Parts: sequence; C-alpha cells; structure tokens
Amino acid sequence: MRVTAAVLRDHGTPFTLEDIDLRARLDTGEILVRIAGCGLCHTDLAVRGSAGQSPLPAILGHEGAGVVTAVGAGVTDIGVGDHVLLSFDSCGRCEHCLRGTPSYCESFAALNLFGARPDDAGRFTDREGRQLAPRWFGQSAFAQYAVARARNAVAVDRALPIELLGPLGCGFLTGAGSVLSAFRMSAGDTLAVLGAGAVGLAAVMAARATAATVLAVDRHRERLALAERFGATAIPADTPDLGGELRRHGRGGVRFALDTTGSGELINHALSALLPRGTLAVISRHRAPLTLAPGLLDRGRRLVHLCEGDAVPRILIPRLIALWQRGSFPFDQLITTYPLAAINDAERDCLAGRVVKPVLLPPHAGR
Repeated sequence: MRVTAAVLRDHGTPFTLEDIDLRARLDTGEILVRIAGCGLCHTDLAVRGSAGQSPLPAILGHEGAGVVTAVGAGVTDIGVGDHVLLSFDSCGRCEHCLRGTPSYCESFAALNLFGARPDDAGRFTDREGRQLAPRWFGQSAFAQYAVARARNAVAVDRALPIELLGPLGCGFLTGAGSVLSAFRMSAGDTLAVLGAGAVGLAAVMAARATAATVLAVDRHRERLALAERFGATAIPADTPDLGGELRRHGRGGVRFALDTTGSGELINHALSALLPRGTLAVISRHRAPLTLAPGLLDRGRRLVHLCEGDAVPRILIPRLIALWQRGSFPFDQLITTYPLAAINDAERDCLAGRVVKPVLLPPHAGR
C-alpha cells in the first residue's frame, strides 16, 4: 500500500515527506495500524549521532498510536477497530522475555535500533523501488500506517484521545516506569530527578502520584516551573553545592535519584545526596567514561542503568492511563501537536527546549 511517511535519508539532512510503498501483507502475529499520532522522542533524533549503527534511509518513530485496520493469523487478543498504543519490540522467547522483563530482551538493540529481523527486509520501498531500512522499534510510526506485532501493542478504551497516547509507549513509560516499576516508590520516599524533560517530568508526576517528595534539577527555568506545577521542588542545576542542596531539601538525603541528562557532574552531585542503600538510576547511554568521586558508592549506595523504566507495557500503560483519568498523571499537559509535514519544526523546537513532547499527526482523509 502507498503511504505518506517522514523519511530520514542521511544523518545530517532534514526529514523529507515522501510517498512510500509499505508491504502490508501481515505475517503471523502482526497487525496493521492507521496511525493517529506519534511522539517524537530523543531516541529518534539520536540516530543522527549513531555513527551509522542505525541504518538509513529509514522511517523512524516509535511512540505510535492508532486504530487497527487488519490483523494477521494467530492474533486473538486484538481486533479490527481496536485502539492501540505501540511500544518497543522484543523477541518473546529469550530468558528475559519469559521472565517478564521484555525491555532486557537479549535482542533488544538488534530488534529496535538496528533492524535485525530478517522478515522485516523489504518492508518499505520508495518511489524509485529502493529499499529503506527495516522497521524502527518494530513499528516505524512516522507514517500514515504501520505494521507491528500484536505482542508489542496495548489496546485501550476507544473513548480516549488516541492521537495523544503514543508517548505512553516509550518516553513517559520510561520516566514513570523508573518510579513505579523499578524503584517501586511509595509515600514517604524521596526522589531527585535530574533533567526535567519528557522522561524526567513523567517521573515527577508518577512519584507525586505515590505521595513521594520530589526534587527536580534542570538548567532551564521554564522546565523547573513545569516541575513545580506538577508538585516538585525546583533546584537550578547551577546551584552551588548542589549535593548539599539536595540533602537539605530531602531532609538529610534522597532514597532514589533518576538521571536523564547523562551529565557526569550532576550524577556525582546526586550520588553524594543519596541515603545509605539509596539508588541512582541512569537512562542515557554514556559515550565517554563516567568518573565518580571517591566514596560515592559507600554504605550500600547503588548506580544502575534502566531500560524503558523496567516496564512491561501491557501492565504499566493501563495503570498510567488510570492515573491520568484520576488527574494524577497529567501527561497531556506536556504535549504539543504538529502535522507530520512539520516534523523538522518539531525537531528544532524539541532540541531548543521550546516544547517538551512533540506529537506528530499524519494526514488522513477527513481530518
């Protein structure tokens, strides 16, 4: 089928809106989804700096949501007309998948970042008949339609605004999952969030929903103001003795810290503020050695890396939607929508910090 999609052809060039041929023949376990909206995530933009590891040209986009228009053989829990969110790909067969930790799938990087499923080859071709890279994160949702695996889809109430829900499949899932799935925070806990972007603010909201105390660190005043609106104590990143300030607001220290910045300096400050047996989790991949000051991991303190917030999408996403419906997880206040044709504007605004979470709306007849 012919679909309109945003294509990234080279690491240094803008996205281009193109008519692409999508091989819509469904294999066993697959679904065809008419995309209503897709979040733009920093992971999509990181392809530009991937040194060629993520193949191009490609249709990116991995926070898709929309309406199922066809299902393949073997799909029994999702039907035509269902509204679904699409999340990350996983093999479903390795030890980690079978143990209920699909974000640590042994093939996670290969399936999501590097297009390694043999059956995905030739999924997309351009108007000249040239193949594009295989599916990105099992979906490639910067397009009017996407083919995904039913196991990576989460069905939701049809009355919900499906075009806004896509970021729950990755960015908001990562922040909230770190709090609710990995840390399992509860009332009385204290959390320091480094970086008040989409992931960090989702963590702020989720922690406040548990009645925890939250401290938010960022260098942008506008982001700190947002964190305050959602119940956090705002602390500028350039505060002298930042670790001491975190300890003071945490009444002696924080039990948990989440870094979304990749800044070694901020990580050191946050580690210095951890209580004994406290945990600091990082979500970014560090491209340079991380140097820690002596003694920061004494007294049982831990430094860990989290992937997708340790979340199981089919468990966490319904929980986040329920919190949102109760007014406790207002993720929609972070979203700015753009037509898919304005994807380059959305990228510029995102990188400049003018918006928190862009959501791209593909063109469809009648919209």
